Amino acid sequence: MRLALAILCTLAGGAQAETVVATQTIRPQQIISPDAVRIDQVTISGAYVSLDDVIGQESRYAIYPGRPLMIGSVGEPALVDRNQVVELIYARGGLRIIAEGRALDRGAEGERIRVMNSDSRTVLFGTISPDGSVLVTK
Repeated sequence: MRLALAILCTLAGGAQAETVVATQTIRPQQIISPDAVRIDQVTISGAYVSLDDVIGQESRYAIYPGRPLMIGSVGEPALVDRNQVVELIYARGGLRIIAEGRALDRGAEGERIRVMNSDSRTVLFGTISPDGSVLVTK
């Protein structure tokens, strides 16, 4: 029994965690493709461990070859760019107002950004919808 436990402990101690590492320079706002990353057999605390977590995501800042992709360095791709014309939607109860606006920030679905109503020049906050429109809150 002790021999089996010793062998099991030896095998478990030899295993290393995997870390996602960049294979090429990944620029800010670039969508990460499968050929831009690889798995290395190293342990780096706070780094992604699965390719599925990063492929198809957008880089938040530049990541250089050989560097690990740290948690928070990638996120959902942006649907709305800064200065993009967007549809502003205000809905409360039975009232629904739709207007044209301009995004003052860049963001992905579900993120809260600043927008400016094109007619009144009022700056508002809103949440980006899946279709790229912005649900406005005051």
